[in-house]
Amino acid sequence: MKRRRVIGIAAAAAATSAVGTWVRAQQPSPHAIDIPSWFLESFLDFKDEAATAAKGGKRLMLYFGQDGCPYCRELMTNNFSQKAIVDKTRKHFEAVAINIWGDREVTWTDGQRLSEKQFAKLLKVQFTPTLLFLDEQAQVTSRLNGYWPPHRFDPALDYVIARLDRKGISLADHVAQHAHEAANAQLAEEPFYLKPPFDLRRKAGGKPLAVLWETRSCKACDEMHSEGFRRAEIKALLAKFDVVRFALGDATELIAPDGRKRSANEWARELKLSYTPSVVFFDAGNREVFRFEGYVRPFHLAGGFDYVAQGAYRTQPEFQRFLQEKTERAKARGQSVDLWK
Repeated sequence: MKRRRVIGIAAAAAATSAVGTWVRAQQPSPHAIDIPSWFLESFLDFKDEAATAAKGGKRLMLYFGQDGCPYCRELMTNNFSQKAIVDKTRKHFEAVAINIWGDREVTWTDGQRLSEKQFAKLLKVQFTPTLLFLDEQAQVTSRLNGYWPPHRFDPALDYVIARLDRKGISLADHVAQHAHEAANAQLAEEPFYLKPPFDLRRKAGGKPLAVLWETRSCKACDEMHSEGFRRAEIKALLAKFDVVRFALGDATELIAPDGRKRSANEWARELKLSYTPSVVFFDAGNREVFRFEGYVRPFHLAGGFDYVAQGAYRTQPEFQRFLQEKTERAKARGQSVDLWK
């Protein structure tokens, strides 16, 4: 089994006596964003890492981040500044950070050797932060796409720790039951929603479809309506889509883009949705082409709708690179860009 890589000049000098120990990240590392000192530095051979973690009664948590990501900063400075969350995470997981634009070599569980950026692409990481949880056999059991605020992140950790996926309980159901927040008890209505009956099959030459999933008492949902959907840029983008909204658990009957009849609740389970609000996009060929799962501010909300409206996903499969190029063009025009606003 490969040993963990020692980071830093002082650590390197002591490497001969430190072989076999699990070395913590004490000095700046080639990661995106500042990483807590309790995250591990390693050879990034995840089959070995999972086995080593299992010997200590833990499992792996892989964090995918990037420099300048405000959501990554929220995860690190908000979630991982709360003692209860940190204690729970450290007790049950070994955390490893991956830079989605990085060049360090990663060895995945099937033996593939890739750079960090190739690894992120292989695992279809479209949002930062993204967290993957691996079991003792190095199999991915749960995944959090995008930023989850503490009141949702904490029960998500409980879900993974208790292995509730093995009991047939969905992450979405568990979080909905255990995450409590002050928010509107009613779903917000918008004039651009499609009206029933809901036949969501696309017609030749028609608009792409944006399916919005919400829950009641969802503060992030309220924020998307009160801030995101009120902005002129997003209103203009919304006009380029057919937009329909369902609630998780909704029994409303529909015809999905694939032509099959089912309830909204059944469809949500098939889509494996675990966070609200989520937006799932379908193109004119009735194929899912992109989705949001996680907390997003208006800048990224607009970016997602623009990504699909332009059809950019056809030539640029990496949403983060699309956003990066869009931001650079805006700055070249002299526009200020605030990723959190």
